[in-house]
Amino acid sequence: MRKFFFNIIIGLLTFSLAILLIPGVKIEDGLKEKIKVILSAGIVLGLINQFIKPLLNLLVFPLKFLTFGFFGLIVNILSIWFIDILFPRLIIKGFWPLFWTGALELVLNFFVAKVIRNNS
Repeated sequence: MRKFFFNIIIGLLTFSLAILLIPGVKIEDGLKEKIKVILSAGIVLGLINQFIKPLLNLLVFPLKFLTFGFFGLIVNILSIWFIDILFPRLIIKGFWPLFWTGALELVLNFFVAKVIRNNS
């Protein structure tokens, strides 16, 4: 349950920071709509990280091993691309904003995993 909670927090932080820091990632509506989209997309990303991503990581483990973990970034990019398709109000224009959003999620996952490991 604790890991699930942290996955949702990571999803919320990923989209909040991506909208603030990465050019090409935006939501074009008012503040209320932005909050709704960030909450919804963050929760969906948390659900993907909790339930679907472990299965994907198992399937692509040989590729992750051969690429020294780089393929983990590809899995993150694919999950964010899926969310971009799922939420039409979330606009991620082009490959590089998608790449940097995936990299941001990877970094946030790393730091949250360290916090969980140190507190356990």
